[in-house]
Formats: sequence, C-alpha cells, structure tokens
Amino acid sequence: MADQEQQRYERARTRVKELKGFYIHAATFVLVNIGLFLINLLTGGSWWFFWPLIGWGIGLGAHAVNVFGIGSTLGQDWEERKTREFMDRER
Repeated sequence: MADQEQQRYERARTRVKELKGFYIHAATFVLVNIGLFLINLLTGGSWWFFWPLIGWGIGLGAHAVNVFGIGSTLGQDWEERKTREFMDRER
C-alpha cells in the first residue's frame, strides 16, 4: 500500500513540475515579447516584433499541448496503464 502512495506522490510531483515549467515558459513569453514590441515601437521602422512572437508562440503552443493535451494523455499515466494492461493479459 505504501508503494502505491509513493507512486501517486511521484506522479503528482511530476505533474506539478510540468505545470510549473509551462507557466514559467508562458510568463517569459509574455514579458520578452512585450519587451520586443517596445523596442520595435521605440526604434521605428517596419514591424518585425511579430516574427519572434509567431515562432515562439508555436513553441509555446506545442508545450501547452504536451502539458494539457496529447502529451498528458500519452505521458507517464498512459505508460503505466498500458504496462498494467499487458501484465493483466499475461495472467
């Protein structure tokens, strides 16, 4: 029983780390892109700030899918469920 609790704790801890990583990534994205916008605004010329915004936004979107979407479905929980499924088949 204690082993199951330890596994639940480790899964929860891993999930918290994933969420924390995403939130740090999102906050950095917002702050840096505000800074790039301000630099572009102050220096004038053509609007270039949106190119890093788009590129990084795609990366942030992929990170979000990994944390909240497909990645969480095919993550460690999925691996554990499949492992148990195969073990049950062999009984």
